[in-house]
Amino acid sequence: PLRYVSIFRPSVKREAQQNKAPCKTMGPAKVAMPSPKNFLQKHSKEPKLPARKKEDSKKLPTLSVPQRTDHPVMGIQSNKNFITANAVAAITGLPKKPQPMYVDRRQGEKYLLETSGLVPKYIFKKDYGVTPKYITQRNEEMKRAQQEHEANILELQKKKAMKRLSDEERKNLVQGLKKNWEEVYREFQGLPVQIDTISKKLHKERLELQMKQLEHDIEELEKHKVIYITNE
Repeated sequence: PLRYVSIFRPSVKREAQQNKAPCKTMGPAKVAMPSPKNFLQKHSKEPKLPARKKEDSKKLPTLSVPQRTDHPVMGIQSNKNFITANAVAAITGLPKKPQPMYVDRRQGEKYLLETSGLVPKYIFKKDYGVTPKYITQRNEEMKRAQQEHEANILELQKKKAMKRLSDEERKNLVQGLKKNWEEVYREFQGLPVQIDTISKKLHKERLELQMKQLEHDIEELEKHKVIYITNE
């Protein structure tokens, strides 16, 4: 059998030929080529400093020395004998005291002794060893605060002074505790035989704790004949 040929083959060839030219290159088709004369030169990308201004060489700096045209002052004379005066000053003058030095290395390097910290010059100050004023004030404030604290403690101790219970008050207190124990015990006896809920269990535990605490208090009051309480 003959091979199948599509009837759209000529039209596809024609469209492919028409759309092929724009896809030949990436980017614009025509690009200006760089000139070979504009090649990259050495130090061309470094920042350039502005041109140096030429200084005016005609202006000379002002000098403090006398000029060649200046003339010295004439007519001034002195009868002083400088040689004799210098000799007398050298004989009668005090000799120059050498600066105190210290050597701390075997190479012989010298350093000033005054600035080394080895000279005890601070002990001769007028306020050496004197307590500073701010420390004295702080100590006084601390003493004052301590005294106020002790006075407050004494006052609190007086307020919280212990008071002794009389025999009658102790007996009344024991009778009241026993009465409370009886009421709690009566309530404990009224509990149901079967305790099957959480609330009933908690209620039973609370009654048992109250009875134990009351029994402990009654025992302590009956054991000790002398009891003190605070005035609160």
